Amino acid sequence: MIAVVDDDEAMRDALSELLQVLSMDCRTFERAESFLAAYSPGTFDCLISDLRMPGMSGMGLIRELKARGSRLPVIVITSSTEVESQSEAIAGGAFAYLTKPVSEELLTRHLNAALAL
Repeated sequence: MIAVVDDDEAMRDALSELLQVLSMDCRTFERAESFLAAYSPGTFDCLISDLRMPGMSGMGLIRELKARGSRLPVIVITSSTEVESQSEAIAGGAFAYLTKPVSEELLTRHLNAALAL
């Protein structure tokens, strides 16, 4: 089960459709807080998250998961090309940092690698 957290409905829908084409189950959330309310260890196999969202940011979500002892791989997909954001996300535990627009091939490669952990 792949979780997708993004405040952009079009992005959530596009990712959900891609995951369905790849025969992967998916559940979408528009806010980090709603994902955390549904999260428990073992519920999800990977998380795809935006960084910039209302309320808790994607970095806040990564930090919260780490504080809970989660080993859930997190793939960040964001429009931010700032080197500082990328460095912070990877140092904070993100498995991958991809910038929008992201190709299906690149996302699929990172997703398969994350699921192989």
